[in-house]
Amino acid sequence: MRLAPLAKIALSGVALISLAGCVPQNQYDDLMTAYRAKEQQLLQMQNEWDTSRANEDMLRKQLGEAMARLAQMKTGGNEAEIAKMQAMIDGLIKQIGTTALPADVTSALQTLASEHSELLSFDPETGLVRFKSDVTFDSGSAKLKSEASSVLSQFAAILNKASAQDLEIRVVGHTDNVRISKPETLKLHPTNTHLSAHRAISVRDELVKDQVAKNRFMVAGYGEYRPIAENAKNGNAQNRRVEVYLVAMPKNALHEADAAQTAPTVATPIETKSTNSSDENTK
Repeated sequence: MRLAPLAKIALSGVALISLAGCVPQNQYDDLMTAYRAKEQQLLQMQNEWDTSRANEDMLRKQLGEAMARLAQMKTGGNEAEIAKMQAMIDGLIKQIGTTALPADVTSALQTLASEHSELLSFDPETGLVRFKSDVTFDSGSAKLKSEASSVLSQFAAILNKASAQDLEIRVVGHTDNVRISKPETLKLHPTNTHLSAHRAISVRDELVKDQVAKNRFMVAGYGEYRPIAENAKNGNAQNRRVEVYLVAMPKNALHEADAAQTAPTVATPIETKSTNSSDENTK
């Protein structure tokens, strides 16, 4: 339910009152009666809105709990139980009805995240896929590890589903706040902002290599400026991440053939073999 109708009703009430000073008493009484009716309708719609939000919050909580149970079941449950739980999750997603992702895409991403939880996580409420940089890249590097490339190929297969073709893919890189100090790293990534953007580009390029349309992508890098945890011993690793947001494609987006003719080619840094350290303090 949208709030726009509520605002219209409220405005119409104000308009009715404003007319009171220039109409006869009987017309004023009629206007006040109409206003009170509108006011009652407004209260009723607000109550319906509140109830709808409460129901949606409850369904989202149930969805989160069901996803957690499904992840546990996939390590030891039988196929019938897993299928039943997946059907329950699909039903909850349909009931919520506000997710930006098609049900089969959401289901596939949930499975991918549960099978590779050490590498990525997925939030069905926001359409966010989050890759952990320490597993995806070597320290101070934008070169993908082989394991990450393999999982990204599976991710690309999901993005290439017919039901996912209208989704835009926003790839955003983040780092911790440890400054880059190694000369060989500085040559390729002068700042954390460069490193975060280059990592996002690497993820984008890997997905394009697996036939995901080029015009579906937006790439950005925030460096250390949007942490999700305190930059300390236990928080740095959480802040080192690449986030992929799946949202509706703009209505005026070009078809891929048109985009290929207009989009400039952007050179990305060429790296030498990176170290195997996962400690960003050595980047």
